[in-house]
Amino acid sequence: MAIEKYVVSKDDGIYEAWPDLVQTDSGKLICVFAECTHHIDRNEARLVLRESRDRGRTWSPKRYLTDKGTRDNYFNCPRITKLRDGRLAITCDRVHGGFDSADKAELYLWYGDGEGESWQAPLVYPFRGIVPDKLVQLESGRLILSNHRTVPETGKPAQHLWYSDDGGQSWSQEVTVASDARYELCEGCILDCGGNILVAFLRENSKLGYDILKTISYDGGESWSDLIPTAMACGHRPTAGFLQDESVMVTYRFIPVTAQNVFAAFFSKETALMTERPKRGLRILPLDYDRNAVPDLGYTGWTQFPDGEIYVVNYIKDDSDKAHIRGYSFYPQDVML
Repeated sequence: MAIEKYVVSKDDGIYEAWPDLVQTDSGKLICVFAECTHHIDRNEARLVLRESRDRGRTWSPKRYLTDKGTRDNYFNCPRITKLRDGRLAITCDRVHGGFDSADKAELYLWYGDGEGESWQAPLVYPFRGIVPDKLVQLESGRLILSNHRTVPETGKPAQHLWYSDDGGQSWSQEVTVASDARYELCEGCILDCGGNILVAFLRENSKLGYDILKTISYDGGESWSDLIPTAMACGHRPTAGFLQDESVMVTYRFIPVTAQNVFAAFFSKETALMTERPKRGLRILPLDYDRNAVPDLGYTGWTQFPDGEIYVVNYIKDDSDKAHIRGYSFYPQDVML
């Protein structure tokens, strides 16, 4: 098995975490992440961009998308995607009032040109919640924004979305993707399976060892099924997408007790759409292990190059006092016979 590792960004003077990744039409990689004082101290937090023109082997100097924030007013967790017209889009939550103020967070959206050279001023939406998914664009052109916040009905986190059928000029009322008094549901990732069928993979945050859970929509996100277990046990922050062979890959943090590992799961589209917990058909690959005495890792982004190579970004502490961004490259045939 051959997984190569690279330094995407490492600065011993600042905490670098929560990365995501996109590949432009030219093949350039753009990694967006946040830097701050510490995971639980977001003073001086701001969003950072780094680029690679050699498939993630080396990376450009930092570019800053935002100014520095404060402990009580900061950008939290960015995501980046490429739209069908080639433009790029970054979503991020801006938290007001401190670490546990999801109900006060706003959702920011930046549009950029196809190579990420220039970015428009952000659009700011009153869609309260934290850790938004990427801006999702369906085959129909429908745009979907989603995030999570604690709801009074259960006293626990729940996932919500808003959709637009006019290119973002107007947005729907809030749609509940998943809310259940048994679970702490958050950090959803929506996978477009075509034909208006969506699967939302969800972190369960009670730390009781539950699977990553999922729910399925058959109407473009307007209504959602009951929750379904996935067999990806103890998973946090799923990042799902299709590979070139039309199988699904999900990268996620594995946290049975503490967060020391990051995994990648591979399964078929049919498995993704199953309405019961699969008994077979998943292959789970360990990507990395955090050796630090106080580990912190496992928010990921990834892409696949035309020749099949997969590149993943992840944040990790490992041999450093502060988190940094690490890259991983491998070919599917290197890890699965």
